[in-house]
Amino acid sequence: MAQKQERRQVKAPVPGPAALVSRILGVIAIALALVLAAGTIYALVFRGKGKQPGTAAPVPDGGAAVQADFDNIFTGVGRIRASTGSPEPATVILSIAFPYSPQDLAFSEELAARIGDFRSGAIAYFASLSTEELRQKDEAAIKAELLGRFNALLRLGRITLLYFSDYLIIE
Repeated sequence: MAQKQERRQVKAPVPGPAALVSRILGVIAIALALVLAAGTIYALVFRGKGKQPGTAAPVPDGGAAVQADFDNIFTGVGRIRASTGSPEPATVILSIAFPYSPQDLAFSEELAARIGDFRSGAIAYFASLSTEELRQKDEAAIKAELLGRFNALLRLGRITLLYFSDYLIIE
């Protein structure tokens, strides 16, 4: 008499919804960690030394040469809209930029801290002129006056050159 043994197959329990969600979140966390690690490695290996994102801009002013010790163009002052001091004022629109060395961290921080002062100084300058006086001045004279005002605000360095990428007088 041979006895037949019954073989029972034990089925693995089906994971519940909580286990499934947990597994999916684990896979997402691992994928995010891999993306962050790959991005960090890419930034360290392939990015140029000393470059700071968002600070470089093409050289305006017709491609004028910039001194070799300047790496970037400071565009933080942005576009300025100012009114002239005439009884019927005109609107002056200009964008101011200038070369600076980002390796001089103290000066870079001072520039960033003085953006509001630069904007206020430029607006005050244009408000002190009538529309006719402004039209008689050439761009070089305006740049020289603004350069003097900007440098008077600075203690840790000097601006040597200003660029206007926009300069409009609208009556």
